[in-house]
Amino acid sequence: GMVLQEPTGAPSLSTAAGGVTDATAEVQLSRLRWVVLLLFSSYSLCNAFQWIQYGSINNVFGHFYDVSTFAIDWLSMSYMIIYIPLLFPVAWLLDKRGLRLIALAGSGLNAMGAWVKLGSLKPHLFPVTVLGQVICALAQVFILGMPSRIASVWFGSHEVSTACSIAVFGNQLGIAAGFLVPPVLIPNVEDVEKLAYHISIMFFMTAGVASALFILVIIVFKEKPPNPPSQAQASIQSRPTADYSYMKSILCLLRNANFLLLMVTYGLNVGCFYALSTLLNRMVTHHYPGEEVNAGRIGLTIILSGMVGALISGIWLDKTKTYKQTTLVVYIMSLVGMIVYTFTLSLGHLWVVFVTAGSLGFFMTGYLPLGFEFAAELTYPESEGTSSGLLNVSAQIFGIAFTIGQGQIMDRFGTKAGNLLLCSFLFLGTIITAFIKADLRRQQASLENEQT
Repeated sequence: GMVLQEPTGAPSLSTAAGGVTDATAEVQLSRLRWVVLLLFSSYSLCNAFQWIQYGSINNVFGHFYDVSTFAIDWLSMSYMIIYIPLLFPVAWLLDKRGLRLIALAGSGLNAMGAWVKLGSLKPHLFPVTVLGQVICALAQVFILGMPSRIASVWFGSHEVSTACSIAVFGNQLGIAAGFLVPPVLIPNVEDVEKLAYHISIMFFMTAGVASALFILVIIVFKEKPPNPPSQAQASIQSRPTADYSYMKSILCLLRNANFLLLMVTYGLNVGCFYALSTLLNRMVTHHYPGEEVNAGRIGLTIILSGMVGALISGIWLDKTKTYKQTTLVVYIMSLVGMIVYTFTLSLGHLWVVFVTAGSLGFFMTGYLPLGFEFAAELTYPESEGTSSGLLNVSAQIFGIAFTIGQGQIMDRFGTKAGNLLLCSFLFLGTIITAFIKADLRRQQASLENEQT
């Protein structure tokens, strides 16, 4: 890209007017970008851990609070329900007030929710744990749509997809920890007082980590780098604020046919993942009684293999820019993985479940950053926070529907019937993905700027 050369001692365009005033302003990468990315990934991890920490040992928490398994499922679904109405105000806030305020709100609410849960260490205090989970669900609204925005504001065009993958990584690693840690820390014992002691250890650890991360965000997290990292970002930053209308941006996105198709397909895929994660403990312990710890390890396997898939897909996109083809291949493999998992779950061999769940996770979880980055390409120059937010709303709506629907089907007809429901919707999503056109607007803008 073109770099503006300025006389020695003259203030740069990016500082003289309190912001970039020209799309040809100096493009430069900041060393702080990796610190910002790591910090975001860390508090996103902590929030995701709090999402699944109840569901991964559903039966144990159900016994402790003396509530149904469906009531514990609702603790996970609260994240999905709260996200839907609050997305638009938070996305508006992100565009008006920027990254730093959103980061402070997300990490602060996450810490607050963790401390509230510490007040729910008695069986009759289930409403207090619900309140703590609702506060953590509020925090998630300030976290979930951030990866593509952080990637585009802080990272160059050659590393933006990889950065987005790493940002999504944190959330996935948190879910992995949420599957692994609770079954290890909280054994399935009858004695309620012993259970309260083990639960308190997990809640204290979570609150300590969440508080430390909030303090680090206050100290370290910056709004944006001194100079734009890419010509595409310089062009956006040079646009006068008066030219931007939030409602106009949303309407523009909702008129974009390719983005609407992606919204549906993203919602179907990630909604299936949410349902699978929430109900995994029930599925595994139904076929393998007493295997709560291995149910957690299977969840961990799904997430870890998915993180590898996400990283590989991010690097692949940065190298090839084949967004449509990669998305379609990953979607087809998610469907194949789900079908294989469905028909091998009941074979009676846990090692088979580990293998099939791992291969399913590689593609299904690896799809998450793909969707964000494909959306950013299809909708440029609209805000990545808004496009990511709409994708997440779609995922939450389908996630709630699939979790309730699959849970009810499992109770009445068994786990295979419940999983076949997810297979049918993944098949539908694969068909719709084939109709999305690869209208890569962000790539086109970068090429035009370079030619200019």
